[in-house]
Amino acid sequence: MINMIFRGNEINRVTFSAEKKTKLSITHSKRLQEDDITFTEEDTDGLLLPHNDALVILLNVLDFKIKCVLVDPRSSANIIQWRVLEQDKLTESIISATKLLAGYNLVSVMTRGEILLLMNAEGVMKTTFFEVVDGDMGYNIILERPLLHEMKVIPSIYHQLLKFPTPERIKQIKGDQREAREMNAISVSSSKGKESMA
Repeated sequence: MINMIFRGNEINRVTFSAEKKTKLSITHSKRLQEDDITFTEEDTDGLLLPHNDALVILLNVLDFKIKCVLVDPRSSANIIQWRVLEQDKLTESIISATKLLAGYNLVSVMTRGEILLLMNAEGVMKTTFFEVVDGDMGYNIILERPLLHEMKVIPSIYHQLLKFPTPERIKQIKGDQREAREMNAISVSSSKGKESMA
């Protein structure tokens, strides 16, 4: 059961006053079990509200904690920055392959290859392909829609939270609102700089 409850909150200058509930049954291995994934106002404790922040998390990849990871349900590719792999001395593991990513960073870009990395999301281990890009996209990693679907992740940008089922229990990853705001400030100041140059 996924319960998203909005009472009198404002998001992007729109006030939500109705209560919205959606039910979702999730199957774990061979046994049928119904888990409740619920987002409540308590999940917003500690957040600066109202907000319009992207969902940015910290993620463990191999033995490295990588910050500035954007959860983007619109993206169809997992993307990682070349410089992240370079810092972690993983560039030798990149598989040569070039692809054109259309719509990336509002332009098209050629990838420098792809890499298979072990990702640890709150104890859930997942081997994942990443497209490697070299350029300024701001974020170190962008997580894609198919991966989120495969892990049955329910993101709530408003609550700055990811929740997902595991055989033991519902697990969650909190967003880093401060990091999201810093990235947004960098993006806004970069676009203002480009406008003044035109």
